[in-house]
Amino acid sequence: MKENNVIEVSHVNRIFPVAGGTFQALTDISLEIPAGSLAILKGRSGSGKTTLLNILSALDKPSSGKVYIDGRDIGELSDYAREDLRRKQMGFVFQAVSLIPTMNAFQNVEFSMRMADIRSGRKERVEECLKRVGLGGRLRHMPAEMSGGEQQRVAIARALAHRPRIIFADEPTAELDSAMGAEVMRLFKEMCALEHVTIIMTTHDVGLMDAGDIIIELESGHRKTGDAE
Repeated sequence: MKENNVIEVSHVNRIFPVAGGTFQALTDISLEIPAGSLAILKGRSGSGKTTLLNILSALDKPSSGKVYIDGRDIGELSDYAREDLRRKQMGFVFQAVSLIPTMNAFQNVEFSMRMADIRSGRKERVEECLKRVGLGGRLRHMPAEMSGGEQQRVAIARALAHRPRIIFADEPTAELDSAMGAEVMRLFKEMCALEHVTIIMTTHDVGLMDAGDIIIELESGHRKTGDAE
């Protein structure tokens, strides 16, 4: 594995059983993602980008092929080790914000630190992350008291708080207007630069794709040639 890469994927296939046969969602996918980069998986609905994201984030396993994170073949990890990897080394931002409605902004962000078993410095880190996403004055607001864009920024702060190596974001701007979508991309670029975190996101919004350091385009489960790396 190259020294600067955080993820390397080698000849990954993903096949799902379906009524009367099988469906090949990914075919012979290989790629490299350097640490600290913003990588965008793009493609139409059904292209395989969410399937690939799930495999990269250890939520799913390939039918064949290898995925390496920091040189470790995650396919060889036990279920416990995969879960530990997700809790401590990964952050997640979803299209549906998925904040806990009974927790305020501060508590939602702190929750990721508790899950990662971080016991010291939580207050300072939560406040730092919420300030970074422009919500330093909204610590005690409940999700229902915030706009959709503000909720998504809380979710971004939550994904960042425990200092993961990689953040995975599945269509994080899909429910936002174009101005807020651009703001999310600005935040992602800033986080890569200041926190040295790698961010891998899916999108079908052509207006956001140029913001990525790496563009990986999928079509019918295949990686299209000519991607920017």
